[in-house]
Amino acid sequence: MRPRTWVLVLAAVFAVLQLANVAGRDTPDTKNYLSYALSLRGDGKREAAAATIDYVCMGRAAIALRDQNVDVVRFHRPDPTPRVVSECRARELQRVEARLRAGQTGGHTVPFTSERFMRIFEARPGYPLVLVPFVTLLGVMWGVWAAGVVITVVGGVLAFLVLRTLAVPVPLALTGQALFYVLPCGTTAMRPMTEGLMMTLTLAALWGCALVLDGRRVRAGVALVAGALLALFAVKHSQALFLGVCTAAAGALLAVRRWRRGRPPGRGVLALAGAGCAAALGTLLLARALRYPSGSESVQDLLTHHFARPDRADPWPEFLQLQVNFWVEWLRRQLWEPLFLAFLAAGAWGARRRPAFGCFLAAAAFTGFLNQAGHPDINIWGERLIVLAWLLPVLGVPQLLEPVVRERVVRERTAVPARGAAAGLTR
Repeated sequence: MRPRTWVLVLAAVFAVLQLANVAGRDTPDTKNYLSYALSLRGDGKREAAAATIDYVCMGRAAIALRDQNVDVVRFHRPDPTPRVVSECRARELQRVEARLRAGQTGGHTVPFTSERFMRIFEARPGYPLVLVPFVTLLGVMWGVWAAGVVITVVGGVLAFLVLRTLAVPVPLALTGQALFYVLPCGTTAMRPMTEGLMMTLTLAALWGCALVLDGRRVRAGVALVAGALLALFAVKHSQALFLGVCTAAAGALLAVRRWRRGRPPGRGVLALAGAGCAAALGTLLLARALRYPSGSESVQDLLTHHFARPDRADPWPEFLQLQVNFWVEWLRRQLWEPLFLAFLAAGAWGARRRPAFGCFLAAAAFTGFLNQAGHPDINIWGERLIVLAWLLPVLGVPQLLEPVVRERVVRERTAVPARGAAAGLTR
């Protein structure tokens, strides 16, 4: 089959497998993004609240039923779905109604929590905009699921395109696509949150870097990087800032390295560094002009448990202490189960085969650590904030395997004439 056929086959297999979990993928943040999307399509506050709460409660009921079915004590009890849905719906609606009656009716999101906390999500219209056509055409439950499938499938396809632009053999490019689906980046991308879209746009930026370094499509590559960074601002402006800074740093590092070796830095590398600088500066200026929540506001959100407690007068010493505690505990857990560290090492070793692109890949993966450092909460589900770091093994491991595949191809090609010659001698 042609490579594009294999790409579609992998995407289709992944989509079919996701039917195993249509409900129950939501997180606490999902309510904010979904209600934002419903508001954008024209739903009123109470209408959006009802639809969002139904989605969340059906997810909780699905999880409760699955848990009960495998509980050795409770598996024979009646279906808990009606009870869980009823209790969940009553509890969530009561909270929302109380806030609406108190006058918290501004913005696009339904007031599930304080107005101050909602401002964080008001600054992220990108993912809700993507959800709008899906929930409008397919309904809330299937629309959210389909949006997750499309976002994740596109991310896998972009991984394939990046590797093919780097001239990685087709089987290994397909391996990169499959790795995106089966590693935690695929699982996280299917969650109704911004992380899936962030990873997809970061892969688009990396594809642009690969096109620039290829040398034949510099303008298209720079335009792709700039477009991805601009879109990231709408999805989560902190990621646009992090990726802009890291792209600029990678470009500058590569330019200095080439200069020290007596080589010109290259027009494409300088263009990428410039695009990163422009994105970082533009993000800071535009976020300030739009009065988006600042870094200090994010720290207060963390230390006050979403503003449920009084603000800290001097939050930074506490934040720095929490940083140290977090990374010590994070490293302890990683050493206990070092799968993530092993994949990172393998990806980094493979990325060494193409040092120029490896700089930009490592920079993009590092934004995962920056995201996690911005919110050092060990209890956040599935280490989703650091998930961008998994892009290093997704694109690095196929390059690590490249010598093995190429050696096998050479052996097969040399074996064919030898077999042909032997067959001629026996005639």
